[in-house]
Amino acid sequence: MVKMLGGNVMWFRHGLRLHDNPALRHALQDRRTPFFPVFVFDGETAGTKVVGYNRMRYLLEALEDLDTQFRQYGGRLHMIKGKPDDVFRRLWEEFGITKLCYEQDCEPIWRERDESVRATCRQIGVECHQFVSHTLWDPDTVIRVNGGIPPLTYQMFLHTVAIIGDPPRPVDDVDLKVTNFGVLPDCFYKEFVVFEKTPKPEDLGVYLENEDIRMIRWVGGERAALAQMQQRLAVEHETFRKGSYLPTHGNPDLLGPPISLSPALRFGCLSVRKFYWSLQDLFQSVHQGEMSSQFISGQLIWREYFYTMSVNNPRYAQMEGNPICLDIPWREPHGDELQRWEEGRTGFPFVDAAMRQLRTEGWLHHALRNTVASFLTRGTLWLSWEHGLRHFLKYLLDADWSVCAGNWMWVSSSAFEALLDSSECACPVRLGQRLEPSGQYVRRYVPELTNIPDKYIYEPWKAPIEVQQRAGCIIGRDYPPPMLDHLEAAGRNQSAMQELRRILDKAQPHCCPSSEEEIRQFMWLQDVPQFDVSA
Repeated sequence: MVKMLGGNVMWFRHGLRLHDNPALRHALQDRRTPFFPVFVFDGETAGTKVVGYNRMRYLLEALEDLDTQFRQYGGRLHMIKGKPDDVFRRLWEEFGITKLCYEQDCEPIWRERDESVRATCRQIGVECHQFVSHTLWDPDTVIRVNGGIPPLTYQMFLHTVAIIGDPPRPVDDVDLKVTNFGVLPDCFYKEFVVFEKTPKPEDLGVYLENEDIRMIRWVGGERAALAQMQQRLAVEHETFRKGSYLPTHGNPDLLGPPISLSPALRFGCLSVRKFYWSLQDLFQSVHQGEMSSQFISGQLIWREYFYTMSVNNPRYAQMEGNPICLDIPWREPHGDELQRWEEGRTGFPFVDAAMRQLRTEGWLHHALRNTVASFLTRGTLWLSWEHGLRHFLKYLLDADWSVCAGNWMWVSSSAFEALLDSSECACPVRLGQRLEPSGQYVRRYVPELTNIPDKYIYEPWKAPIEVQQRAGCIIGRDYPPPMLDHLEAAGRNQSAMQELRRILDKAQPHCCPSSEEEIRQFMWLQDVPQFDVSA
């Protein structure tokens, strides 16, 4: 028999914040009824299906931050292990809940989960309310305005959202002072795993793979994200004041503390609308005028573009059956070559440093992501981007399904790229020398090479044996030799791409960039051909 006490549920998935949360505001409209903020560990939500230690820890820190904020007002975040359908049905049976609110997860991988919950709610008479706030624009609206199909180029996307108009401003923050927080009955603790306090990764079967040595410590949670945003805005203010808009593009800082907010945006600890409008308003205050958002909010717009491209494409993160992805005949991995790439044992210091940083810290600068992705795919190893996507989704803090897959398709020339345009490959030697000539980045993450002289730090196999001996690093014993000849592989791969391009010249339309400049900015390339480096 249903106990008609009533109640509203806020179902947190992404959107792990209190600020700019229209779903939360709607759930709190009636302050008299019990309010249940809930996060359900179902083994998939918030990217927990394949997840490494850093990603899980970041998520749990975000949940801990929410729980702490709710507890300040006499409530708590109910963290429950189970199936969302079962949890909400039981809340209805115990309390007669009438309303379930949540932020839109627009990617198609969440569709089955959400449709199942909506079907359960229809069956028991609970209203479902979904709100768009994880993206600047509703992807469904973008597709409708573009004639029912997603825009095939970034410029088409910009044109479409210009027709729609500016994204909404953030909604007002909620006031939790007079909230009537609901309390779970004892039966819940018997039927589900209900965490009295935020679990640790180990409680969920996720363990640290290597020694926990991190130069950079990412902290999850809304309050940390808002503080990081203020620090980022201070950097942007100085940049705007000097008349610049892409402060790290020509000369990225690979050694300093990162100022990226992408992990906070990925888990929704920071509202993308809040960050977008904070940037726009800051620019206005400095220059008293408007500027195209593609300059000061470019990466945010790319994020929107990739989300929109994935919405109606459940095969977006794979080659087979993916209508926007070219079917490039990649090689199958031989021996342990894929494992060597994953573990940072390729023999190319710039690649290895990046792959080790990824595993220990969960982070890579955008230029480094492109470097290791190009190396795995069209640049050197000629292995499918799907291998790289799986690895990034497990270890990269800010990797989400659509944006990460979109980046991998772009860098591998599979989509979002001029048709098989492989004229430039990111050479792991030349690019390292240009982006970080001191070699300190390599020495930080590949300590075997600490004493290798600068002259040889990016190609230590060229160091004379007496230099290797003095450095205490013998190539082939203390650090592996290159797993293959990059120049030879790059040339071979370029020829393969050109032949494929000849065959596919009349291929079906696929996603591609709007200009050569767009490609160069995305790949962090300058005018020097990246594969042309002396042997």
